[in-house]
Amino acid sequence: MDMQNELLAHLPRLRRYARALVNNRELADDLVQDTVERALGKLSLYAAGTDMRAWLFTIMHNVFANQMRKSSSRAVHLSVDDDEGGSLQDLAVSGNQLPSLEVRDLDYALQRLPLDQRQVVLLVGLEEMSYAEVALALEVPLGTVMSRLSRGRERLRALMSGASSAAAKLTVVK
Repeated sequence: MDMQNELLAHLPRLRRYARALVNNRELADDLVQDTVERALGKLSLYAAGTDMRAWLFTIMHNVFANQMRKSSSRAVHLSVDDDEGGSLQDLAVSGNQLPSLEVRDLDYALQRLPLDQRQVVLLVGLEEMSYAEVALALEVPLGTVMSRLSRGRERLRALMSGASSAAAKLTVVK
């Protein structure tokens, strides 16, 4: 498989990670597009035989970090796809809401994590990357990845159980 086809094979993972990272479909698609554009422009710098997935996630991490630095000067993004005049059938909900509520709660909890912890939790949990691959992609030491993952998982557990971050840190001894 040539390098461009290999890059295209990783698009679903890039899109999934971007959507989980920014929690906005349009901005996530923009992030993926910027990542692919940069990757294609720098394809000659890719070392054949190395992990392209880690290389692409490194690029996405750097693009995202650059966008976050610039975001203070940008206006708030509003989706033009939100349809205010939908029919009643569009509002119908199936009788089994529990799975969608659990996903909603998990998404809410993920968005409450600090960015550094959220990135590591998503790369390890969602993208099933190894700790070493995450360290390489985020350009941080392996111990930092393990620490952020541990703290992120602990905070996620607390948020999913309904405990506030302050209450989760307190332990009462009787």
